[in-house]
Amino acid sequence: MKEQRRKILGDERRTLLLNLLKNSTQPITGSELASRTKVSRQVIVGDITILKAKKEPIIATSMGYLYLKPQGVEEVIERTIAVSHPPERTEEELNILVDHGVTVKDVRIEHPVYGDLTASIMVSNRNDVKHFMEKVRATKASYLSELTNGIHLHTISAATVETLDRAEAALKQGGFLIE
Repeated sequence: MKEQRRKILGDERRTLLLNLLKNSTQPITGSELASRTKVSRQVIVGDITILKAKKEPIIATSMGYLYLKPQGVEEVIERTIAVSHPPERTEEELNILVDHGVTVKDVRIEHPVYGDLTASIMVSNRNDVKHFMEKVRATKASYLSELTNGIHLHTISAATVETLDRAEAALKQGGFLIE
C-alpha cells in the first residue's frame, strides 16, 4: 500500500511556504502551495496573512504569491509615474513598459472616499502581461483606473535609471504619460 504524505502543520508549514516563496523566481498559486502542504487553499491564505503580519514581504499577484526580496537579486530602482488611458489601452501600456525592461509593480489611484487604493500587478515581460490580461478578462474585473476616468499611478522598477527614462519616454510618445 502506498504511503500517503502527511499534512504539514502550523509553524513547520509556514516555514516551508516561506522557503518555497523565497526560492522561487515566479509567483506560486495558493492552490499549488495547498497541494504541496496537503492543506486547503484557505489555510494557505491564513498562513500568508500570518507571514505578512510577521513583516515577510509577500504579495499576492494575479498569478500567485511572490516573495519581494528573493535571494541573490541586485538592487532595483523604483519610480512612480502618472498615466492616463481608457481601459482598452491597458495591455498596450503594460507591454510598452515591459518591452523596455521595466517591472510594473502596482497600480494606485486616489479615490475621493477611500483615499489611496493600491493593487499589485507585478508584470515583467509580455508573458506576464498576457496572463494578467487573461485573468482580468476571465473574471470580468474592472480596472482601478475606471474609478478615476483613466488616471492612475504605477510603481515601476528597473536595474538602471536610464531604463526607467526610456520607458517613460515611450509612454509619453504613446500618449500615456501625465506630466
